[in-house]
Amino acid sequence: MKPDWTCILFDLDGTILDSAPGITRTLAWTFEKLGKPVPPPGKLLEYVGPPLLDSFQDLAGLGPTEAARTLEVYRERYLDYGALDSTVFPGIAALLRDIHDSPIPLSLATSKPELPATLMLNHFTLATTFDVITGASEDEVRSRKADVVAEALRRLRLIGADTSRPVMVGDRHHDIVGAAEHGVPTIFVTWGYGSPAEQVGAIAVVDTPDELRSLLLG
Repeated sequence: MKPDWTCILFDLDGTILDSAPGITRTLAWTFEKLGKPVPPPGKLLEYVGPPLLDSFQDLAGLGPTEAARTLEVYRERYLDYGALDSTVFPGIAALLRDIHDSPIPLSLATSKPELPATLMLNHFTLATTFDVITGASEDEVRSRKADVVAEALRRLRLIGADTSRPVMVGDRHHDIVGAAEHGVPTIFVTWGYGSPAEQVGAIAVVDTPDELRSLLLG
């Protein structure tokens, strides 16, 4: 049966871009600069995807004020040195261009702030494949995936898109949970940073961009 999605939302880190090297190196630099123990590589990878302000509290055990300061130091470094330390996952650029050439509107929906997200998409000449680019706000008021999804759907409606049958594409459980708050189903990709346990709640799990293309475009 041919898919009948009316719009598609894509996560960024771990779904479009292998951005972990730039994020984890910047995190290690940030912890070292602040005189904090640097977590091992496997632990640093857990920070990739969810809102960083939450991760500094949930994973590093920092209080709200200290977490906010840590995020500020991280951002000072990341925009100049970390954001472009990324690569596009094989096959994803072609898939995004195919979606762009289809009648289905496409929005980014990332917990990364919009400035670095847009910078990265422009760097890899992918920004023009999106009808809408939605990310976290700079002040982190909008950083929960559910809030980002809500904003992406709002912006899609503003350009006249039909949002009655949306679908989310992501690689972490917070993508599934956040989208579900708005009744949006999620297709889980296995090439990102999520563990098999994080696939719970997804309507489908795909191992390759070609499998994803079949579910999105038929």
